Amino acid sequence: MIRQIELVDQVKSYDPNADEEALNRAYVFSMKAHGNQKRASGDPYFLHPLEVAGILTHYKLDCGTIITALLHDTIEDTLATQEEVEKIFGEEIGRLVDGVTKLTRIEMQSDHTKQAENFRKLLIAMSDDIRVLLVKLADRLHNMRTLHYIKDADKRRRIAVETLEIFSPLAERIGMQEMKNELEDLAFAETNPEARSSILSRLEFLRDEGSDLVNRIKSELGKTLKDAGVESLIKGREKLPHSIWRKMQHKEVAFEQLSDIMAFRIIVGSVEECYQALGIIHGAYRMVPGRFKDFISTAKPNGYRSLHTGVLGPEQHRIEIQIRTQEMHDIAENGVAAHWTYKQDTGKTEGRQYRWIRELLDILEHASGPEDFLEHTKLEMYEDQVFCFTPRGDLINMPQGATPVDFAFAVHSEVGDRCVGAKVNGRMVPLHTVLHNGDQVEILTSNAQTPSPTWERFVVTGKARARIRRFVHLQQREQYVQLGRAILQREFRAEGYEFTDKALNGVLKVFKQGAPEDLTAQVGAGHLNGRNVLEAVFPGIKKRTNTKAIPLDRMKARHGMDKEESAIPIKGLIPGMAVHYAGCCHPLPGDRIVGIITTGKGVTIHTIDCDTLGNYTDTPERWLDVSWQQQSDIPDIHVGRVHLTVMNEPGVLGTLSMVIGKNEGNISNLKITNRTPEFYDLLIDIEVHDVKHLINIIAALRATPAINMVERARG
Repeated sequence: MIRQIELVDQVKSYDPNADEEALNRAYVFSMKAHGNQKRASGDPYFLHPLEVAGILTHYKLDCGTIITALLHDTIEDTLATQEEVEKIFGEEIGRLVDGVTKLTRIEMQSDHTKQAENFRKLLIAMSDDIRVLLVKLADRLHNMRTLHYIKDADKRRRIAVETLEIFSPLAERIGMQEMKNELEDLAFAETNPEARSSILSRLEFLRDEGSDLVNRIKSELGKTLKDAGVESLIKGREKLPHSIWRKMQHKEVAFEQLSDIMAFRIIVGSVEECYQALGIIHGAYRMVPGRFKDFISTAKPNGYRSLHTGVLGPEQHRIEIQIRTQEMHDIAENGVAAHWTYKQDTGKTEGRQYRWIRELLDILEHASGPEDFLEHTKLEMYEDQVFCFTPRGDLINMPQGATPVDFAFAVHSEVGDRCVGAKVNGRMVPLHTVLHNGDQVEILTSNAQTPSPTWERFVVTGKARARIRRFVHLQQREQYVQLGRAILQREFRAEGYEFTDKALNGVLKVFKQGAPEDLTAQVGAGHLNGRNVLEAVFPGIKKRTNTKAIPLDRMKARHGMDKEESAIPIKGLIPGMAVHYAGCCHPLPGDRIVGIITTGKGVTIHTIDCDTLGNYTDTPERWLDVSWQQQSDIPDIHVGRVHLTVMNEPGVLGTLSMVIGKNEGNISNLKITNRTPEFYDLLIDIEVHDVKHLINIIAALRATPAINMVERARG
């Protein structure tokens, strides 16, 4: 155990102005507060906060952070209070300790939602002061070092998995590579001990085979640089087991197929010498194509700067080389903690300097729930980065696989909301195009645009996905409310009553809803039956008892062209949310239609002659009178499906598409269903305005000699 005087001396060695008296008070306060408490190892509990403080002195952190580390468990695990801590150590220390205290239960639990909620608290706390995260990472590191003392194997594994999924990526995000590596290796030892042991055995074999290989390569690299006039310090290392394992998984290769297990760092005096050393290395050894990366001119989001290259180096070994200055090296290893060495800063505003924290806060604002938030933030933290530029030259970093839509949301949430198109390097591209390093991206916007639910299929950033889902959820709820009100209005009117929100207030508790809007949304979504709500509002009303099957022909007669005034207009309801158009019959405006209420999906629209309706004759309560009622000068786009038989001749498809295009139709999908030497059978989906528009296209196709047969597809 570190003695009191040793801890103070460690802090004073790098911060002569540290408050020695406050450090001593914190040491004594924590030791007395924890008293006789024991850890799973049997050691005094006070040893834990002391070790956490010791870890942070290794990173030369300020006096306030060390005091927070000593006190971080006192409020949660002892009789000490936040008011007492603030009174003795001041408001700033009290705020930091409180920030860490709120996170002490962040260990993964069986309740996944609770884990997500704890991670949300961590994010909020660290956004105010990054030192909260530094203390929490050191706390996790010491807990991982002593993980083997926990007897419950399931608990050990849960903690290790959470370390890999949350804490290791967070350490990497703030550039603390050394801590990240140790966290990963300790977690790897618990989650996959056999794989780690196997990799260590192979590394040991390579060391025995290569003997002094690393030193020989270091020596030759140093001599090559010195002969060219560049003084350098060279460090060689093997990649850690977890890093090797991850690369084996990613590349789907065996250990023997990896050729860059050794990495060498060349540390020089200036940025100019970094590029000079790179030229010397490339001049002396053959470069491995595709392995060069310049993180000096374009730094990583966590501040990491270095030149990376791969070469066939000394003795024809394929090696990875990183070239950097000493300051770059310190920041690469210690990340945000290195700022206390190079800047006189209390760290109070450090968290605000990290764009990714602001991005996570934005996800937090727009996520629909804690689990949604956890999913999106994992997306945000894990992926390797792609660097793209705005037309003004601003740098935007995103995960690999990002698209223009991800880029638009990264620029600003409102830009993403209004995105209608994109230019990449001056050329128009589809919104699902994958962006590459160095692309210049221009986003085209329109005030009339809103996020499309289809974007979620290809976006990769958590921010974009959270924003799109939030819009979809809000719109879907509005649509359910609108549809539910229409259904209830019809039910009330059919019995001679006037529908009002006031009428629903008395039955909210019956249906376990908080407000009339919640109740109407449940009706619109198909979770509640409109008739049941009416009967609850007016208990004396005669209940429906006839649940016998109704013949389909009678149903069709009831839902004929002369609809009652009770028909519910579907105009304004967004397809895919509260209303779905059946894929079996592809209804179009002008068709006689009927709605089928589906639990959790709202209403599915069918044509009245659709064969599928026969499946619902036993459930007449699910049938709904609906009508198109077009009210806009600009007609909506709908999809009609046609079945064609065409001659197997060159140019027929071109003729087909030309006829459809001339009649203002647009082919959205085409499928060849049968093929003979003489004819093709095709199914084509065509975007049209209504039935009349589709009939005109069919007529034009029938007049084309190369088309043998064309009819509207059913089923």
